Amino acid sequence: MLMTPGLRSILRTVTALAVAAPLLTAAAGGLAAGPVRAQGLLRAADGVSHPSLLTPIKAKRSAKAQAPDAAPPPKSSEPPPRITYTAAEAIHAAIPGMPDARFWGDSEADFKAALPSEPGPWLILSSGGADGAFGAGLLNGLTAGGKRPDYVVVTGVSTGALMAPFAFAGKKYDEALRKCYTEVTAADVFEVGGSTGESFVNSWPLRDFIDKQITPELMADIAAAHRSGRRLFVATSDLDSQRSVIWNMGAIAAHGGDEAAKLFRKVLLASASIPGGFPPVMIDVEAGGKRFQEMHVDGGLGGQLFVAPASLMASTSDYRLPATQLFIVVNTSLQRDFKIVDRFAPTILTQSIGMAVPVDTSLMIDRAYLLAKRGDVEFNVASIPTTFDFPSKGPFDPNYMKALFQVGFDQGNGSTAFAAKPPPPPSGPTPQPSHIQKTGAN
Repeated sequence: MLMTPGLRSILRTVTALAVAAPLLTAAAGGLAAGPVRAQGLLRAADGVSHPSLLTPIKAKRSAKAQAPDAAPPPKSSEPPPRITYTAAEAIHAAIPGMPDARFWGDSEADFKAALPSEPGPWLILSSGGADGAFGAGLLNGLTAGGKRPDYVVVTGVSTGALMAPFAFAGKKYDEALRKCYTEVTAADVFEVGGSTGESFVNSWPLRDFIDKQITPELMADIAAAHRSGRRLFVATSDLDSQRSVIWNMGAIAAHGGDEAAKLFRKVLLASASIPGGFPPVMIDVEAGGKRFQEMHVDGGLGGQLFVAPASLMASTSDYRLPATQLFIVVNTSLQRDFKIVDRFAPTILTQSIGMAVPVDTSLMIDRAYLLAKRGDVEFNVASIPTTFDFPSKGPFDPNYMKALFQVGFDQGNGSTAFAAKPPPPPSGPTPQPSHIQKTGAN
């Protein structure tokens, strides 16, 4: 069949309407991503073939367009051709003027060199979409209970990356963190239509939301914390090289200036950009005097959380983590969900990946536990209670996120905020959901 521009446009529109609702339930990577258990990838959702789910999104977008200070969405266009580069150039690529901005996620030497000089408590924030409301609530609850230390290392993947700057900068940003996970909706995250060959939907709303949240004051506080010896790491996935990249966000902030601020925000957007769902984020680099762009997407592709390079976490390694305590916040449900899967490719895909991601998350938690025990590091993990079963009315339902935030807050403010061992994997039959309607919900 001849793919004319008109036919291509029609196919994109139909595809977006068919898959955007379940896809974006897990896309966005975080601040407003829908209630999901498979952030960083895709999440199964009922109502996959119902474009009516998108009606409130369109309505709010229309209302925003009428506001005098609303940023107009960019016009749809085909992405420009890329500058080619070699694998050898990729190895040596660096951010112009910021050689300390990042390192490969599998580089033992670079990882060790980037760490603080003194040990202390580490905070690890996992992927999880809008279920990041749990982690946001937990941190607020820890503050309220007077049990939140100053973490010397904070790492974040996907939704964890989006909350990491607030967690790293300290308790003064708790209210901003709360608002990010209880007051946003789908219209703050994505736009159906206006997409290109790179994605089903456009993520300009999430980009603009990140731009507003990462203020000069927050950047200055992160830079100051970095200069004091603390570290903030965020993971993205370099699709060209198929490797995880760890960004030293404090070092970027410490450089100061507009270019550093732009890069900081780009990295956060990239860490939350589901490949295929959202457009990839192109990052300018240089190698041997040659400038080109790398393609970066959701950090969850390389793992749902980041503690250390995989080789250092392996059971055959003798590496001892230079931390006094390890705190892992799991922003995703590890439980299974029963549903009758439609015989429709997007539904089958989302349910399949929704099944795989919790398994990957559980395995990574277990590996982190073994790493901590090997180095006599106190292990702590917080996860969404298995009893949480609040229904959602659709993607990015603020009521759902508020309920989950409160669950996290109560847990953080209580006597058992963290467990000393990994949560047990689900076993036995998959339970029937306790509520009837479940559109894009956990």
